[in-house]
Amino acid sequence: MKEFDYIIIGGGCAGLSLAYELDIHEKLHDKTLAIIEPRKDYKKDKTWSFWKVTPHNFDDCVKKSWENFTINIPGKTNYLECKSYPYQSIDSGLFYEKINNKLKGNSNISFFKDITEVNKKNSFIFNSVPEIKKSHLNLWQHFCGVEIETKNNFFDEEIFNLMDFDCEQRESVHFFYTLPYSKKKALVETTWLSKMNDNSQKDYDEQIKNYIEKHLKIKNYEITYKEEGAIPLFYPLYEKEKNKINIGTAGGMTRLSTGYTFLNIQEHCKFIRENIENISNAKRFEISKKYQFLDDIFLRVLNKHPEEMSNIFFNMFKTSPKTVIKFLSNKSNYLEDLSIIFKMPKWMFIKALFY
Repeated sequence: MKEFDYIIIGGGCAGLSLAYELDIHEKLHDKTLAIIEPRKDYKKDKTWSFWKVTPHNFDDCVKKSWENFTINIPGKTNYLECKSYPYQSIDSGLFYEKINNKLKGNSNISFFKDITEVNKKNSFIFNSVPEIKKSHLNLWQHFCGVEIETKNNFFDEEIFNLMDFDCEQRESVHFFYTLPYSKKKALVETTWLSKMNDNSQKDYDEQIKNYIEKHLKIKNYEITYKEEGAIPLFYPLYEKEKNKINIGTAGGMTRLSTGYTFLNIQEHCKFIRENIENISNAKRFEISKKYQFLDDIFLRVLNKHPEEMSNIFFNMFKTSPKTVIKFLSNKSNYLEDLSIIFKMPKWMFIKALFY
């Protein structure tokens, strides 16, 4: 079996982002890379969205950007702007196509279906497949979204709905999320923050149908695409190993209070590229301990008081939207953190320190 200098396990968002980052900066000019990915072909299967707080390599894969958004709770709507940090939505199909077309031009890069097809003894491994210890206590962000096309103009394509809590909660945290790509096309998604101990919240199709037809009051529409997923709101198992680094969700790049991962992946890939010549001795790249601590408290409150979370999210954005976006994107300073903390129900969060 052939040996490679580097092996990437998992050719999804994190694995391909890293391969692309190394390739465009000519770090694979005299090094070989194997990418282990079982899928037969790449097609659109995810929508990655985030506030653009830092530059990234994939502006040409952005399906739509917005500078205005809303948050809803029953009886109230908050209209907000995000011109400083536009909200972007990346089409995974365009992302896969761009990267694979670039990687095909480098004869030092090879794809394999299974790790058993390569000799990994002397390779440095980047692993993007998380090892998750299942527990009934674990919180997840699980979701299902559909892209719809309406017969008539319906959506305001200049404003997206980040969270609509005006829906049944079932003793958990539940909201809908709508990204209008045009006046007739939008992604409508049902999202749950819960433990996923059973299938009682997984009637996604019925939830979406009711929301579109009864809440949005759209009768004539066609579903053109569907996606489904689950993001762990806890860190996967991690054991430090010689000549191996975990990347993506496996490497702790998911912000636990939000599920946002894409830009964290891009920053991690840049860090690896900058340190690739001495990667075995590089320090571990991770989301700041500050955010890890604050997210832990936040999730304790969410777990204990799910009925309060819609108001907590709604009130959080009564601070400057720019400040909240920086906080949710790991870019806030301590004064900005405090301005958000002061919007929280203080006693509830203080008690959460002792759960």
